[in-house]
Amino acid sequence: MTHLDFSLFNWDVVTGFILKGFYFSIFLTVVATLGGIFFGTLLALMRLSGRKWLDVPAAIYVNGMRSIPLVMVILGFFLLVPYAIGRPIGAEYSAVITFVAFEAAYFSEIMRAGIQSIPRGQVFAGQAMGMTYKQNMTLVILPQAFRNMLPVLLTQTIILFQDTSLVYAIGAYDLLKGFETAGKNMGRPVESYLLAAVLYFIICFALSWLVKRLHKKIAIIR
Repeated sequence: MTHLDFSLFNWDVVTGFILKGFYFSIFLTVVATLGGIFFGTLLALMRLSGRKWLDVPAAIYVNGMRSIPLVMVILGFFLLVPYAIGRPIGAEYSAVITFVAFEAAYFSEIMRAGIQSIPRGQVFAGQAMGMTYKQNMTLVILPQAFRNMLPVLLTQTIILFQDTSLVYAIGAYDLLKGFETAGKNMGRPVESYLLAAVLYFIICFALSWLVKRLHKKIAIIR
């Protein structure tokens, strides 16, 4: 440890190597979260529809995705899709599509639990007012489910941000790749990985603290 030298990691190194990867990690997190929540909500509604032709395919997809390690999904999509379409799609595009598809399965279970946490009386009240299933779900159930599940959704987003480092396996230029590239160019790979770990810890710890505060506020509102 006495031979570690962090002095070479100045602002020029940060702007030249690390910021590009940081921006992509944030972009991937935001897109995968929004896409995952959107498609995850659709999957949750399919599983709660009571119709087998919707429930069964959704259940197979969700359980199948949740049974495969994310890194295997990333590698499988990146390596197999070019054979199917006849051309490569690039590491970054592959990462975005894979993360949205994978996270949809996890967000689906979160949203399903949120929807089921709403008292049945709310559903019956909407039906008594003459609301259709779509109106009842859109105006009554889903807003309450999103509020109840917000801390869990944000916690999953933090986990998602950590998982973005797995796109390193297909060569996408994420935050970890930026640190690795800087370390190789500066001849300080150990220091670069240590700094990457510290930055990941600071970001995730700060976000976890904010989620905890939010959870307390939501609990007070209830």
